[in-house]
Amino acid sequence: MKVVVTGASGGIGKAVAQLFLGKGHSVIGIDCRESAITVDPSYSHIVADISKAESLPEIEGVEVLINCAGVQGSADDIDVNLKGTINVTEKYAFQECIKSVLTVASASAHTGAEFPAYSASKGGLLAYTRNVALRLAKYGATCNSISPGGVRTALNDPVMNDPALWSQIMDVTPLKEWAEPEEIAQWCWFLTTVNRSCTGEDILIDNGETHLNATFVWP
Repeated sequence: MKVVVTGASGGIGKAVAQLFLGKGHSVIGIDCRESAITVDPSYSHIVADISKAESLPEIEGVEVLINCAGVQGSADDIDVNLKGTINVTEKYAFQECIKSVLTVASASAHTGAEFPAYSASKGGLLAYTRNVALRLAKYGATCNSISPGGVRTALNDPVMNDPALWSQIMDVTPLKEWAEPEEIAQWCWFLTTVNRSCTGEDILIDNGETHLNATFVWP
């Protein structure tokens, strides 16, 4: 399959791209940074700012689109996380080859317990996912989102590297752990390649924190 992954130069996006490559698919990564993936004949990389629709090149025949690109606690949260995802999805999803679209939202979309613009951007993705699911149904394609809680990526270094803050987080996390990017990638794989009946839904992957003890800890 031809798979497009945004945010492919790090974190969840890189893990997703590597998983699909490992399963023999052709992957096109889009990121504002250069590629961080070891040379692979099945991988091509596009440096682009998804918040600027005009920077996105034409890509024909996209079968799976996975929106992982995102920023946190910046002045660009709305532009990148929400508007950028809309730019990418509107450009590549609505055509006859599409089989599935998946967007990485956040547990903060459910709780609001994070930076204001970040929470708003991720909450907007939940509504947008349902809108896209309705429009993609005519192609027989699915569209869902996932909402991770804590994930061990560089974006979360400020708390992961602070023993006191990390202790506070673990105190309110029922399963006493955070997900690795590779685990989140497995969810992306299932929802876009195995799943054929779930669409317009959001899946929480947060070690029980949102519904059992939602608390936001930050320096």
